[in-house]
Order: sequence, then structure tokens, then C-alpha cells
Amino acid sequence: MDFSLTPKTEQLRKRVSDFMDQYVFPIEKEVQRAMGESGNTEPQSLKDVRKKAKAEGLWNLFLPDEKFGAGLKNYEYAPLCELMGRSPIGARAFNCMAPDTGNMEILAEFGTPEQKKQWLQKCLDGEIRTCFSMTEPDTPGSDPTQLKTRAVRDGDNYVINGHKWFTSNAIGSAFAIAMVVTDPEAEPHRRASQIIVPTDTPGFNLIRPVPVMGHTGGGGHCEIIYKDCRVPVTNLLGEEGGGFAISQARLGPGRIHHCMRTIGIAERALELMCERASTRFTHGSFLSEKSNIQEWIANSRIEIDSCRLMVMHAAWKMDTAGKSAARNEIAMIKVMCANMVMIVLDRAIQVFGAAGVSDDFPLARMWRDSRALRIADGPDEVHRMTIARRELRKYK
Repeated sequence: MDFSLTPKTEQLRKRVSDFMDQYVFPIEKEVQRAMGESGNTEPQSLKDVRKKAKAEGLWNLFLPDEKFGAGLKNYEYAPLCELMGRSPIGARAFNCMAPDTGNMEILAEFGTPEQKKQWLQKCLDGEIRTCFSMTEPDTPGSDPTQLKTRAVRDGDNYVINGHKWFTSNAIGSAFAIAMVVTDPEAEPHRRASQIIVPTDTPGFNLIRPVPVMGHTGGGGHCEIIYKDCRVPVTNLLGEEGGGFAISQARLGPGRIHHCMRTIGIAERALELMCERASTRFTHGSFLSEKSNIQEWIANSRIEIDSCRLMVMHAAWKMDTAGKSAARNEIAMIKVMCANMVMIVLDRAIQVFGAAGVSDDFPLARMWRDSRALRIADGPDEVHRMTIARRELRKYK
């Protein structure tokens, strides 16, 4: 394993870093405020930055397929995604934001030529946003084999009925990819399919953005009621009954991306913590001179670097052995990074004192957004259970 950056990746890393410093960080607060007030409408400042990133070739860097993206391997994209993760709007500036990345990946892999032309190309061009509609309020999100939302074949259409929520980014999206049960009698992992549902389809009812720790801005984590929602069978993604397999294909890279961005968040939190500790004088000395603060800083550096190495190893294994072979490594980093960032953020908030929980600084927003990562894409407990099962198989 050699995680040294290739000349191409090193050049991209510098370009992304410079772009973040010059264009993204200066508009961060303005964009967050504007999108919080307007739903998911991008202010002109962000549109201009996205246009500039696209013109400079810093666009769709997450896609390993050279036909659609930059052709980077996972371990090459990792340091770039980390830089984007330092800002809540970073990934969006480069068209590398969730859940669009996952939707683009599965459209590229499983979509028909017509679906790619109608839906994927517009996503790649940054013309539209999308959402993924799987989680339901009445079934456990960690076990998609229990989904209840139904899609019944009626001639050349599917008729969808059901109740979803945490359909993230639904406000302003052009379409949802909905995980729905097409054969309730099939074995558990063949019951569901994925279907593209344009959000302007009659029967796609966006009820509300679910408030998350008091926040409803941006695209929202939305509650959706599907009521006799009729879409053509040509909107089926992949094969009927293949929904679970497509989800697994989608979640592997998605979890890697989450972990990469999480490390970027933690790095920025550590940076803020060190700057604050070096300038805040109290009780006879700077905070940076107090042993407990030094311990927090040292532990944060150890934990961040440990996670980065784990992520790079998982990315390398995905690149060399495939998604399936790297399942255990992906599960481990998913748990490790989601917990690490919360610990580092908590320390940084504590160093900032009352200012740390205010929105005058980015730490409170980072903490609120990051807490969901211990649940999203599979809760810690499920990942730990699967890790333990695989480990125990060695002893049977």
C-alpha cells in the first residue's frame, strides 16, 4: 500500500484547496443564511462559484468512470473530498454533494441509455438536484427488508403508495429515486425495487421538512406521502427486485465519501481549537498552556490521523479488490469516523466556551450536521454487529 499522492492528485489537491480558500470559505455564511431562508434555492454567489469550478475542471471529481467524471480512484479522490468537507457548502461547489453523488453513481451503473440521457446528464451538468427516498417512519431504517411502501404494476405504469421521511434534499429536487416493494412475497432481499419518480408527478406529496435539531433549511429531510403516484415502468432502475443490491452498490462509495468529509470537518475543528487555545488567556495563562487542553489537542490529532489511515486503506481495498471485498473496512471506518468527529467537535466547543454553541462560529452547525452520521447509512450498532459476525466466522 502506497498512499503517496500521484502528480495528478497532488495538483488537484492544491487546486481544490486554493479554490476553497479563494471562493468557498468567503461566501460560506452568506450561502447558509440565504438557503436557510429560501429552502433549497442557491443564491447567485454559489451559482457563480459552481460555474467557476466547472469551468476550471474541478467538477464531478467523485466519479471514477472517465466517461462521466474525472476518472479518479477512491484513494485519489479521498484527499480532495476531505478538503471539500471542511465547509458545509464545499462539496456542493464542486457538484460532489450527497445525495446526488450516490444517485449519479447508480444511474451511471444501472441506468438505461434513455435514463442516462434524461436524468443523469442533467445531474452531471449541475442543472438539477435529486433525492433518495427510502427511509420510512413506520419501519426500521436499519433493516430495508421491512419496507412497506408499495409499487403495483398497472399496465405500462407503476402505482406507488406509501409513507417516507428523511428523503433528504427533496425541496427543489427534480426527481427522487424511491425504494419500494414490488413483490411482497419474494425472499427478503428481492422484495424491493428502485424507481425514478419525478417530484412533479401527481401523488408525490411533499408534506414538510422534518425539523432536525431545530433546523429545516436547505433541501430538508422531508416527509413524503406517495398517494396513487403513477410513473412509467421505464422509470425502473435496474431490474425488478434489484433494489437492495443497488442500495448496497450505492452505499459503499457513499459511506467512504461521508468518512472523507468527516475528516475534513474534524481537521477544521482542530484548527479552530488550536487557534482559540493559542489566543485565549484565562486564569494566568493561555489555554494552550494548560495540560488538559494539550491532551485534547494531542488526542484529536491522533484520532484524526488514525481515521484518515483507515479510510485510505478502505479506499485502496475498494480500488484493488472491489466494493464487496472492502465491506468490513467500510463498516469499520463508518463507525470510527462518525464517533471521532463528535469527540473532536465536543472538545473544540468546550475550548470556545459559550461561543462554541453559538452560530457565530461554525462548530455548532458542524456538530448538528455530524451527529446524524452515527445513524445515516446504517447505525453504529448494525455496523458493529456485522463487523463482529465477520470476525467470529474466522473461529468457526
